[in-house]
Amino acid sequence: MRAAGLPEVPEQTELVAAAAFPKGTLAMRAREKLAEVFSDEPFASAFGVRGAPGLSPGMLALVTVLQFAENLTDRQAAGMAVRAIDWKYALGLELTDPGFDFTVLAKFRARLVEHGMERLIFDRLVEHCRQEGLIAAGGKQRTDSTHVISAVRDLNRLELAGESVRAALEALAAAAATWLAQAVPVAEWELRYAARVDSWRLPSSKTKRDRLAEVYGQDALALLHAIHAPAAPVWLREIEAVQLLRRIFMQTYYVHTDARGREVVRKREAEVDGVPPGHLRLASPYDRDARWSAKGDELFWSGYKVHLTETCDDTFDGALVGVRTRTPNLITDVVTTASTAPDVTATAGIQQRLTERQVKPGEHYLDSGYPSADLVTAAAHDGIAMITPLLADHSRQARAAEGFDKSAFRIDWTARQVHCPEGRTSTGWYPVQQHGHDAIVIEFARSDCDTCPSRNKCTTAARGNRMLTLRPRELHETVATARAEQKTDSWQTKYALRAGVEGTINQALDVTGLRRARYRGLPKTSLQHAYSATAINVIRLDAHWAEDPRRPRTSRLSQLAHQLAA
Repeated sequence: MRAAGLPEVPEQTELVAAAAFPKGTLAMRAREKLAEVFSDEPFASAFGVRGAPGLSPGMLALVTVLQFAENLTDRQAAGMAVRAIDWKYALGLELTDPGFDFTVLAKFRARLVEHGMERLIFDRLVEHCRQEGLIAAGGKQRTDSTHVISAVRDLNRLELAGESVRAALEALAAAAATWLAQAVPVAEWELRYAARVDSWRLPSSKTKRDRLAEVYGQDALALLHAIHAPAAPVWLREIEAVQLLRRIFMQTYYVHTDARGREVVRKREAEVDGVPPGHLRLASPYDRDARWSAKGDELFWSGYKVHLTETCDDTFDGALVGVRTRTPNLITDVVTTASTAPDVTATAGIQQRLTERQVKPGEHYLDSGYPSADLVTAAAHDGIAMITPLLADHSRQARAAEGFDKSAFRIDWTARQVHCPEGRTSTGWYPVQQHGHDAIVIEFARSDCDTCPSRNKCTTAARGNRMLTLRPRELHETVATARAEQKTDSWQTKYALRAGVEGTINQALDVTGLRRARYRGLPKTSLQHAYSATAINVIRLDAHWAEDPRRPRTSRLSQLAHQLAA
């Protein structure tokens, strides 16, 4: 790598670009305003210092951002670098420059993933905006997530079993053809695995489908035995398709020995043999990170989740009385997770990264998929007001909206006693551990509950006495206060600000194609989302640069109202 950064714009390119685009374009303004973001030095550890000179990584990063800003393929982006005048201006190329082969972009992304630089440009842009005063700590930020569909075909369990064998055979045929020809009956297996399993119609009868599943399992077991045989090359076991075949076989089949000592393969039944949990269950032999997940009763997908966090502050310009000047709402964090990961697991990491980049929000708005009493308490200690509806009380009394739920009991934390609505005092206070968290179990005497006139409103327990489970005092009081506050109109009005992040998600879906993963695997999908977020930020910055604050956008109705008032 030659650490030169973006080259100077050639004179002829500058003249032609100015004549063709007198008002400028997004690519031109990105070059003029953000050239320092796309310097080469941060990429130095991923590139060598000897050998033939390569393309500038800063230039390739800018090409990738512009590619996502216009939702282009690699081939289309490489073509734009050849024929688009404003792109040549942004990249500092001569008008006669032939550009580069489109495969360079795939190799560039692979190098970034290999060295953990998926978020490098995104983080540098956020830091630049922070230094320019466009992002400030202590403001308001909001977070939401959406589902992402993987870049592989959806397969049912039968198709997955067969395609995993086919994928392993294809990989072995390319890596060890001679060994494979001796290890398996190639002519016979070619009839079953030459074409993709989902390219032909599966048998309609359950009996035939079960028989086909058994054949796939027997073939997979035979192939794995051959690969792990002492005479087989050890390195065959390191091939990714072989490793995925082994995992899919273990998740799909159960092997046992019959009365004659033969190995029998049968498909796993959830009720009998058990199946792995969703976060471990593979969905494709071509993407080890994609997982099946569901949200509600209607949404069911195989892929990932992406969480976007953006600023949402409105400010007023004191020099221009009555004129609102809005700093652009910029994405400050983007994180991609497995589709099975609960939203709440991403919140702590988001806030930690915002704190490290000195853009910690004063108020953090999240949707109902994120709330956790522990996180709300931790955020409050860190100086962050987490504006999010907490999960409701799921006790029978709370769900039925009648009887005595936890809020009806008076807790004396000092005396370690609880008083029920009928005035009875608890007889037991037991600190315990539940699901890895501290809790307190409260017990009332059976004699008090048996004679209580409100017993039917309080408990239907078989033992006859009421028991409560409380969290530690600080956490319990935080939850009680938050649940009471979120029922007020003022809180609902304040929380409505969170809805705006859905517009950002829609913009990312429409502009950058965020909904569908372009690449396979979580690391490359994370890179896609980081550059998508960077592209959205550049688009919003460009709109901010092009807008005259002295002439804010005003609707015709507002103009008419001002005229009538005058």
